[in-house]
Amino acid sequence: QLQASGGGLVQPGGSLKLSCVASGSPVHPYAIGWFRQAPGKEREGVSCVGSSGGSTTYSDSVKGRFAISRDNSKNTVWLQMSSLKLEDTALYYCATVGNLWCPTDWQTQGRSWGQGTLVTVSS
Repeated sequence: QLQASGGGLVQPGGSLKLSCVASGSPVHPYAIGWFRQAPGKEREGVSCVGSSGGSTTYSDSVKGRFAISRDNSKNTVWLQMSSLKLEDTALYYCATVGNLWCPTDWQTQGRSWGQGTLVTVSS
């Protein structure tokens, strides 16, 4: 199971770094996705990273502001969020989305969900 952490309250324009740690099984060789769900909205795929860390993809809403990375030796995937906006407020989750690389439909392939971490962007 994957556990997300690192959320909190941040002002618009600020930064946060989320962590996703696997327990019980190694995060490699899975592709890992970050997802978020804002109140009253459907869950949205934010970013995905392939098993080696060399392949990444982002939703248009976060491209250029968020960066995903991983360290398989630490069983951890991170999401560095910068230039945060009010609309980034959501519960953030991580999940496996496939083996080795992010499939084209990775946003619908989330598995092994854990508890999310709340990110609140507010002035």
